[in-house]
Amino acid sequence: MAVWSRAVVRWRCRTTNLTRGFCYKPSEDNAKVGVSPTNCLETKGRNVQWVFLGCPGVGKGTYAARLSKLLGVPHIATGDLVRQQLSSHGPLASQLADIVNQGQLISDEIVIDLLSKSLEAGEAKGETGFILDGFPRTMRQAEILEGVTDIDLVINLKLREDALIAKCLGRRTCSECGGNYNVACIDMKGEDGKTRMYMPPLLPPPHCETKLITRSDDTENVVKERLRIYHEMSQPVEDFYRMRGKLLEFDLPGGIPESWPKLLHALNIYDDEDKKSAAA
Repeated sequence: MAVWSRAVVRWRCRTTNLTRGFCYKPSEDNAKVGVSPTNCLETKGRNVQWVFLGCPGVGKGTYAARLSKLLGVPHIATGDLVRQQLSSHGPLASQLADIVNQGQLISDEIVIDLLSKSLEAGEAKGETGFILDGFPRTMRQAEILEGVTDIDLVINLKLREDALIAKCLGRRTCSECGGNYNVACIDMKGEDGKTRMYMPPLLPPPHCETKLITRSDDTENVVKERLRIYHEMSQPVEDFYRMRGKLLEFDLPGGIPESWPKLLHALNIYDDEDKKSAAA
């Protein structure tokens, strides 16, 4: 694939500037998940190059976007790239619509082509580093990525399946502004029967309430099939990064207000702005 080949050559050869000094040291609480607490993943002259893994609907996009803003690096979500193609009515749109509506995974060839174009566009704008969201999903993708660049850290977000299904079925998008919301209010006992898991709804502003639409693939049968396929394909990818000491598994304890500060703690990142907002 010519597009991917060009991206690979440019990715290997480009030079980058350090825009934010950063050194990742996993907290000792997370030593058990395959990342050595003594392994300092320094960027050494470039921005961080991270990957977010996790089931569809777990919240990869939400947390990747927050970290992207905090660390000043691009957030590249393959799901967004696919949705852009679907809405563009281009040559790929009908093929992608059939795949997505059946809950199937997009082929490696299509995903790699979309990703390479996104990387080329970012490079043209002078962007450096990245947080990948939704890639790699297969061993082939992981091996291609490994041959192209050094991944510093892979964050695997985890959430119990009944909560995942409820989250997926509650997803809504504003047909006018494109804002993403969730009408599900998840309030359930933890798997130990004691700990409470609470994830409040993310409701739209009043001007979006009448314009909400549901994704065509967010039906219970499609969601369950998507989760089944994901687990089948993702386990080797998780093992791949675990063996390389780059996998950090993070169990989401609840909604964003509860999970975000704990994720930052697991990553040993201090968000000064977040502290200020909480205190206000």
